[in-house]
Amino acid sequence: MISLFIRALLDGRAPTIYGDGEQTRDFTYVANVVDGVLKACHAPGIAGQVINVATGGRVSLNALFATLRSLTGSPVVPAYGPARTGDVRHSQADIGRARAMLGYSPSIEFDEGLARTLDWARQATS
Repeated sequence: MISLFIRALLDGRAPTIYGDGEQTRDFTYVANVVDGVLKACHAPGIAGQVINVATGGRVSLNALFATLRSLTGSPVVPAYGPARTGDVRHSQADIGRARAMLGYSPSIEFDEGLARTLDWARQATS
């Protein structure tokens, strides 16, 4: 979703948001995942454990788009399409085990991660 929104905004096109855009996801920046994986590599006694590495928060697709629109300065507005059958309405990772077992907490917040991702996308396409 993030890469589709960024590409559309940089190209001046309206991306499609399926449904009302109020469905939420727990978006996390890749450096948070890398940090969690590295902590897991060195943590004793966690072999075979299932541990979520994310931010532990929820951001709606509308909020994601609004943030990217603000970061790009684009006037584009999204198009809305019909909701997708079977789409999960809300998704949020429980990072309690990561905190307790790995001492993990996300170091890159949502807005900063989006800004970094946008900077990368701009460089990759220039």
